[in-house]
Amino acid sequence: MEERVQNEEKPYKCDVCMSEFSRKGSLRNHMRIHTGEKPYKCDVCMSEFSRKGSLRNHMRIHTREKPYKCDVCMSEFTQKESLRIHMRIHTGEKPYKCDVCMSEFAFTTKGNLRNHMRIHTGEKPYKCGVCMSEFTEKGHLRNHMRIHTGEKPYKCDVCMSEFAVKGNLRKHMRIHTGEKPYECDVCMSKFTRQEHLRSHMRIHTGEKPYECDVCMSEFTQKGNLRNHMRIHTGEKPYKCGVFMSDFTQKGHLINHMRIHTGEKPYKYDVCISEFTRKELLINHMGIHTGEKPYKYDVCISEFTRKELLINHMGIHTGEKPYKCDVCMSEFTRKEHLINHMRIHTGEKPYKCDVCMSEFTRKEHLINHMRIHTGEKPYKCDVCMSEFTRKELLINHMRIHTGEKPYKYNTSMSEFSSEGNA
Repeated sequence: MEERVQNEEKPYKCDVCMSEFSRKGSLRNHMRIHTGEKPYKCDVCMSEFSRKGSLRNHMRIHTREKPYKCDVCMSEFTQKESLRIHMRIHTGEKPYKCDVCMSEFAFTTKGNLRNHMRIHTGEKPYKCGVCMSEFTEKGHLRNHMRIHTGEKPYKCDVCMSEFAVKGNLRKHMRIHTGEKPYECDVCMSKFTRQEHLRSHMRIHTGEKPYECDVCMSEFTQKGNLRNHMRIHTGEKPYKCGVFMSDFTQKGHLINHMRIHTGEKPYKYDVCISEFTRKELLINHMGIHTGEKPYKYDVCISEFTRKELLINHMGIHTGEKPYKCDVCMSEFTRKEHLINHMRIHTGEKPYKCDVCMSEFTRKEHLINHMRIHTGEKPYKCDVCMSEFTRKELLINHMRIHTGEKPYKYNTSMSEFSSEGNA
């Protein structure tokens, strides 16, 4: 029978750290911290414990027994202490307060306060033996180690996706359930993840906390800054296994790969059109709705896409930010520079499947294909003549209008087409 001492007397003292205990058994259990002794072993997984109660609690992992139930939400727990801590969610009790932040931060558990304090002390007691990364919490180290081991113990029952962190599985499940628990107070937009709401709020506040050290550009999200930095470093970590093309962003590689796979996951129900990218679908929808949300205040022009507005603004400003390194030609649009560069490189990436002719630009291939298909999509409203190319129709219309826009300076002769001039 264990000796007990009344009136809170603590006659049992640890010789190592001077801790005091009211019961001899408590001292005995405590001493195992210093000796490392773990006499209680799990027969299932061979885990070892210093206390019998700890083994008993552990066994419930294998038996799945959860004898402690919350009366409010019916959640079940393996340990009484876990239930007591859980109840603070319902009561709002946060008994552990940070002495540094004072009332700003309070916590439901002592362990959470201890972890929080490491923000102030800078202490990171948990170190990765592989890459020497340091962490403030043991759980963070455990999650980090799965990067090295590749372990993904949390699986989605719906689509079988696997995750290294339980929280990531929980967030993923909202894709299937449609749950969006985080709501914007300004515009009522809803989000599946708190960090998405936090990023979204910067639209309203205008906050851009991430700044590029090279060009001082500012960004609302850390990932956008990371992607931007690759402009300066030239890094293109995402590679296409077919053509060896390199990309700065994973999303760009995914979109590019659809050229090879032919996948068009974005469909429009009205006209059954299919697209490789979401933004192409959104742009296409403007054809049906007539919506042109991008307006230019100088000439009142309206555009369905933001990039079309930006390109148009170059007409007014005269700005040509895209320059050819070979011949110094300047262009208002990036795609014009890309097309121009093929003059120097000789690249002809667009090939006709019928006669193997090659072209520098996609529209040239489209026009060429009409030779084989016989398609003439451009029709004259006056005489019903049909043409394979728009410019041929424009030249033809001058027969009816009498317009002769091209003049020869010596004789002042006028011509309806540039070729005749």
